[in-house]
Amino acid sequence: MQLHELRSAPGAKRSRKRIGQGIGSGLGKTAGKGHKGQKARKSGGVRPGFEGGQMPLTRRIPKRGFNNARFAKQYQIVNLQFIEDRFETGAVIDAVALQGAGLVRKCDEPVKILGKGDLTKAFTIHAQAFSAQAVKKLEAAGGKAEVI
Repeated sequence: MQLHELRSAPGAKRSRKRIGQGIGSGLGKTAGKGHKGQKARKSGGVRPGFEGGQMPLTRRIPKRGFNNARFAKQYQIVNLQFIEDRFETGAVIDAVALQGAGLVRKCDEPVKILGKGDLTKAFTIHAQAFSAQAVKKLEAAGGKAEVI
């Protein structure tokens, strides 16, 4: 298949609805909006979640207790298997090195190292958090996990 042979799926391309183009078009007069009513008006319609004046669902359900979502720390997660692939034995790895290797997006946000994958090289890793499995695998390979 060549680029010039690519086609959209049948029915994927539809011509736009040309409303108000006369009676013969099938969408003249009321332009497919019916007669009168809120939805027939120029800027007619209601906002999402509006239930016609009835107390909306978002306000009806109880909101109790504490939710930690606003205060929870968001970590950038890196697995040991990716560190193994991208760094040499004995490397000292921090957030800047991880960003340079393309493993994290921002070097100023907290990083957590997880223990997925096997580790054969010894590293010294500086991060804000480590999983227990990651620490165990690092120390077994002769490396060090340093919490900053």
